[in-house]
Amino acid sequence: KEINESWLSFLDFRNYKDYEKQAQYFRPDVIIHLGAYTDLEYCEKNENDAYITNYISVEHAIRTANKLDARLVYISTAGIFDGKKEFYDELDVPNPLGVYARSKYWGERAVLANAKDSLVVRAGWMMGGGRKKDKKFVKKIVDQIEEGCKVLRIVDDKLGTPTYTFDFAANLWELVEKDHSGLFNMVSSGFTSRLEVAHAIVEELGVAVDIEAVSSTYYPEYFAPRPECERLLNRRLDLYQMNRMRHWRESLSDYLKKKYF
Repeated sequence: KEINESWLSFLDFRNYKDYEKQAQYFRPDVIIHLGAYTDLEYCEKNENDAYITNYISVEHAIRTANKLDARLVYISTAGIFDGKKEFYDELDVPNPLGVYARSKYWGERAVLANAKDSLVVRAGWMMGGGRKKDKKFVKKIVDQIEEGCKVLRIVDDKLGTPTYTFDFAANLWELVEKDHSGLFNMVSSGFTSRLEVAHAIVEELGVAVDIEAVSSTYYPEYFAPRPECERLLNRRLDLYQMNRMRHWRESLSDYLKKKYF
């Protein structure tokens, strides 16, 4: 029952009665369902727990939102594709590779098929949260640098699009306020790779650290299947002229210089 802000309260959203009870108390116009197990290795080793947390809880959200006539916003992921294409827009059909990806894709399908009023938004490689909350790639690189590491070994076979949480939240809320529905990709602009992002972090911090390119097999502890390419296009945002997502380099600079430390 860990929470990281004093204004938050704990809810086990895997429990339908608790989910509905809290929702009935607040009577929200919008329910944003974003909780999930995101550790791919944990999901592979704990398949049932992953599906209960990442999928069954979404069914709870759908039932609750429908009862309250609330809009349901579901946060999905670029990781639901198989990585065989150069990039993916909203018309591409997902082909999830592992337990985590399947559980998130099932959530997408359930929301779009069964929620009365829904918005599904896919994010990419998340950047945000600051030193206290960040558990993603940026923090892992910064931690190594601060621990005195002189050589960073970064995989050169993973392609994607970062997503800055501050831009994501603002763009998401604009979609909600303007009553858009359906499926949207929402990632920072500019295709990149893990290797290029690592170089950019080192450059932004102005530190003397070498970077060595390695393949994913260098890290056997990350055994869960991952697509080689998770690059998304914000096709629908562009069509509606509502794409507020900045280039990932600009967002990374903003994050490290103003929000992280």
